[in-house]
Amino acid sequence: SGVHRKEIGRTYRFMTRELKLKLMPTRPQDYISRFCSELGLSGEVQSKALEILKDASEKELTSGRGPTGVAAAAIYIASILCNERRTQREVAEVAGVTEVTIRNRYKELTEKLGLDVPI
Repeated sequence: SGVHRKEIGRTYRFMTRELKLKLMPTRPQDYISRFCSELGLSGEVQSKALEILKDASEKELTSGRGPTGVAAAAIYIASILCNERRTQREVAEVAGVTEVTIRNRYKELTEKLGLDVPI
């Protein structure tokens, strides 16, 4: 659209401040349903991704991370575990993140949650 991301963020913050809106930060869980739907994934994958995110939140693996990237990695892992594998590229495109982001979050989640994901 020709408008820089920085300008959109500035305008967003101005509007929320002027309108005195109290907006909660988004959580990775908020994206699971939409991303899974766009990827044509089952409810089983959706449930598994939410379970992964619950465990990750309890171990504080999601703080300081972009919620879309964490959600995308959880979906990628869940799709493999549920035998409905999607590629990193497919998941990245739907989530609006890079494949590198998915790989980095994937590595963190699988290692720190002790998930055994077949390659």
